[in-house]
Amino acid sequence: MISYLSLSVFNTPLSSALLPTARNSSSFFDDMWQKFGVMFAGLLIFLAVIGLILFLADHAPKRGRDYVQMFVFVAPALILLGVGLIYPAIRTMMQSFTNAQGDFIGLENFVWIFTDSGSLISLRNTVVWVILVPLLSTVFGLAYAVFIDKSRGEKVLKSLVFMPMAISFVGAGIIWSFMYAYRSKGFEQTGLLNQLLVWSGLEPIQFLNSAPLNTFFLIVVLVWIQTGFAMVVLSASIKAIPVEQVEAAVLDGANGWQVFTNVTLPSIRGSLVVVVTTITIATLKVFDIVKTMTSGNNDTSVVALDMYNQAFRFNEWGHGAALAVVIFVLVLPIVIYNVRVLRKQREIR
Repeated sequence: MISYLSLSVFNTPLSSALLPTARNSSSFFDDMWQKFGVMFAGLLIFLAVIGLILFLADHAPKRGRDYVQMFVFVAPALILLGVGLIYPAIRTMMQSFTNAQGDFIGLENFVWIFTDSGSLISLRNTVVWVILVPLLSTVFGLAYAVFIDKSRGEKVLKSLVFMPMAISFVGAGIIWSFMYAYRSKGFEQTGLLNQLLVWSGLEPIQFLNSAPLNTFFLIVVLVWIQTGFAMVVLSASIKAIPVEQVEAAVLDGANGWQVFTNVTLPSIRGSLVVVVTTITIATLKVFDIVKTMTSGNNDTSVVALDMYNQAFRFNEWGHGAALAVVIFVLVLPIVIYNVRVLRKQREIR
């Protein structure tokens, strides 16, 4: 009886089960070697291109060698820039004048942006984000940098504020979704803020459902993230101010506020411009936080999220491209202003 069972187990079921396993393992190793082969081939191609560039630069004719070497080294970057940035930008601009079928319709997509109620809500919310996030992040970061400067435990305190910068926008959205979580009155609250309200004798609030306040609650998340960036940059600029300037102002009878407004702020103006413009550009492109926490519902959508929905959910490629152009137009003056300020600073130096 035992020998029969053992024979039946070892002869039929296992043999039939082991063969597919062997095949699966064989296909797994084949796929793995194929991936290694592709990776190795890509590495060889990369090394061959680099070798060709170095060869051409080294054997360039003596006459005009500097220009040839500059072109040889800059050309790959220019090609990648053209393929990855310039061509898509031109294609997007052309597509913004077409409908979903690719037919030319002129400015109808842009008219839709400024007449559709949903798009107007997205534009309004984006303007609110762009005003509040850079302003609050810079103010909080600057205040923290000034008050914590040269204090006891400065490194630890600054690390705590900078820590949110290490979290992705999606991760931050999930964290704050738990913070804002709501359950009806009488049920145990899972969200920290609503639990605090219940402990205080108040009723829980639907933070992410009540427009327009829900937009401000979403803005808190990005301010929480960007304050650390502002603090680090501005703190470094404050430490770079010559001690002689501060001491001279104090000797002239200036108090703390006068030193801050007449010495500190003018000295870190360039850093302030960089911080504000960087955070502003990041705010114009905000997508992850809104998508993760509300998906744009309850009047919380922004232009970047609306662009994604129009292009990839509703297949309205013209609308999506037009919204992308709007974002580009909004970013362009900020970049130009930043370049001008930095150029003036270089001229002064």
